[in-house]
Amino acid sequence: MIELAGQNVLVLGLGLSGRSAANFCAKQGAQVLAVDERPEDKMPPLSGLSNEIEVRLGMPFPDLSGYDLVVPSPGIPAARWQDSSQKAWGDIELCYRALSIPIIAVTGTNGKSTVVRMIESMARAAGLRARAAGNVGIPALELVGAPLDLAILEVSSFQLESTDKFRPRVSVLLNLSPDHFDRHRDLEGYLAAKKRIFARQGAGDSAILNGDESRVRDVPLPAGVERLLFERHSSADDGAFMDGEKGFVRRGGSQQIVDLSGISPACAGQRENLLAALLALAAIEVDLELAAQALVGFEGLPHRCETVAEIRGVRYVDDSKATNIGAAMHALETTSGPIIWIVGGRHKGGVLKTLADHAKAHVRHALLIGEAESEFEAAFEGLIPCECVGNIKNAVAKAAKIATSGNVVLLAPACASFDQFESFEERGRCFQAAVQALESSEVRQ
Repeated sequence: MIELAGQNVLVLGLGLSGRSAANFCAKQGAQVLAVDERPEDKMPPLSGLSNEIEVRLGMPFPDLSGYDLVVPSPGIPAARWQDSSQKAWGDIELCYRALSIPIIAVTGTNGKSTVVRMIESMARAAGLRARAAGNVGIPALELVGAPLDLAILEVSSFQLESTDKFRPRVSVLLNLSPDHFDRHRDLEGYLAAKKRIFARQGAGDSAILNGDESRVRDVPLPAGVERLLFERHSSADDGAFMDGEKGFVRRGGSQQIVDLSGISPACAGQRENLLAALLALAAIEVDLELAAQALVGFEGLPHRCETVAEIRGVRYVDDSKATNIGAAMHALETTSGPIIWIVGGRHKGGVLKTLADHAKAHVRHALLIGEAESEFEAAFEGLIPCECVGNIKNAVAKAAKIATSGNVVLLAPACASFDQFESFEERGRCFQAAVQALESSEVRQ
């Protein structure tokens, strides 16, 4: 167990992970000051915080150098704590130091939450006491003290910035596409943050990598780390691929074939994610036949290519989680039928012209919303018919007027939601409510 008794700990930010970290450190006997620059009326409820924690709201951070340990929340940029603190560990680092069970850690631009939930379900089907946490919405430190055989952590680039000795037994890098340039500047800076997931691995550990993306496939690994690739069509000696309804997992000169004929529709469109999950479990010697039984009833996560309704032959699909260019491109590629595309929000970086060039083969008409609608309008000019409609409610109303049977109305914003919403979930719920209102009006007619 990590030793914090008597230490002065400063927690920066009181979001979900910050509150969890403050409680954890106080429970270990630390003197904890938890601070947030937001005033109280802009904060989430602080109920559940230990009475032993001193809380300061609505004022600048204190001098970090006077604390034994600084625990920055993921939303606090590294430039604000990296050079001014004696020691800085985020909640992922604290969790790693407190756990004594194997950890599978998953990162990447898109698909992280789906993969950790797949791994969790499959590990449980194989008889392991397993739980997913981290960026998936459950603070990582909630796993400490629980009766578990395996921890599965979703880790973002922001969380990896505040790791030190973090060493997962299995690391997974799913993919890499432009995202978070408002924080990492460019793709190289973003990749550098992601590669921290491998930094402390060594002999006996495994790294699961996307073999179809050269930047991911070829990342340098520490000596002794097993490199396993998942690919659409593979000839690799070590890795996984699918052929029809069978998954092939090759490792250490042996091959296992997994029957995937009965998997749920939510899994069927997640080939790369499914292969990554299979490899992660193979790396810790889980029975894959038993594990795959969980895929029969596996349900996809909300706001990820989720069909909301079909109205007059038009399908309405919520992919609000497509918060970057790569995710939006994937949504367009995997959607069958001419698309009425609802796109826009707060742009996080990346070349919109590239997105437009890719989208023109799939999109019949684009409806632009949010803060970046004029940027999209300029990028789409001459390539995709488009118009600015301001918000999702207007977009759904317009889509209903112009869509014809066989079309798909797709919310895949390629942007963050924070210009108009608290989260991508709220944005997705807004879309679903607008579609459901449309469906109700159709029934009444």
